[in-house]
Amino acid sequence: MVKFRKVKLADYTTIRLGGTAEIFAECASADDIKETLEFASANNIHVQILAGGSNTVFPDEGYRGIVLKISNKGIFHEGDLLTVNAGEQWDKTVEHAVDNGLAGIECLSGIPGSAGATPIQNVGAYGQEVSDTIESVVAMDRGSHRITVFKNEDCGFSYRDSMFKSRYKNRYVILQVKFRLKKDSEPDLKYKELIDFIGTKADLKSLNKGREQLKAVRDSVLAIRRGKSMVSDESDDNSFSCGSFFTNPVISGEKLTVFESKCIDLGLKPVIFENNGLYKVSAAWLIENSGFIKGFSENGVGISEKHTLALVNRGGTTKNLLDFADKIIETVFKKFDIELQTEPEIVKS
Repeated sequence: MVKFRKVKLADYTTIRLGGTAEIFAECASADDIKETLEFASANNIHVQILAGGSNTVFPDEGYRGIVLKISNKGIFHEGDLLTVNAGEQWDKTVEHAVDNGLAGIECLSGIPGSAGATPIQNVGAYGQEVSDTIESVVAMDRGSHRITVFKNEDCGFSYRDSMFKSRYKNRYVILQVKFRLKKDSEPDLKYKELIDFIGTKADLKSLNKGREQLKAVRDSVLAIRRGKSMVSDESDDNSFSCGSFFTNPVISGEKLTVFESKCIDLGLKPVIFENNGLYKVSAAWLIENSGFIKGFSENGVGISEKHTLALVNRGGTTKNLLDFADKIIETVFKKFDIELQTEPEIVKS
């Protein structure tokens, strides 16, 4: 039977913000999840799903319903198929894959949060996205409690998005994710910053395929992320964040022409990447060129000293954080006519 208790939500998020949850249910199995959802339905209580807490911002006044914490653990592999329960830490998942010579997610090392959260926003970094390797997602319908297996093509993956985040937001609870990786394969490196960094540390060609090469990539990714305070660290207050708070805007060719013309008038050279016929604009560049520098602070919140996209908690409140985020969005829009979108889930009370 699931035990309900009262907790301070700030203790369960990497940005360390949020008031009290009157009902907190830690669920270590599908049966626990079903029991909690049934209780909520019978008593007409709202439910907020929480996993690793790295991508969630709770309100200062807390949450009036049930906060359902996903805590089912377990990592298993057979051949090149890696099966991970949703409550497992994501970086432990990557570490397991690398240690067993399974290629495909090594560039996603060091990302905080749970494995079950990765399909929701199609987590990606350094040229890899989880959608590249996800074979299927096992999820429970929050209404009927029916468990369904969704194949990769069913999930509606796109840049930092999926059907679990958009079309069917709040309909499913993810229970398990299966990844089809490549056994004893070379890492597929696409991101120049990472390639250049690895070159200063190791000669990949001199290492054996599989675990040795993958570990060299993982170690390099972790080093880069630590240098940007993008690995959770109790001793580094720049890591008290949700990671990237904004996604890189993706715009059309027509919009790009207008944007580039505006940049020419301002004497600026934007950072743009072609993306399947569309164009991805660097959100960090937009923010920096709107007057918000690394280390900028106000009202107990600010921008990380090491990563422009990370908004950090320096003793402020959720209201302070969201007001600051709105200020950045408004300033960027006024200057460049591009609207930034937030990446974390902003929970309402």
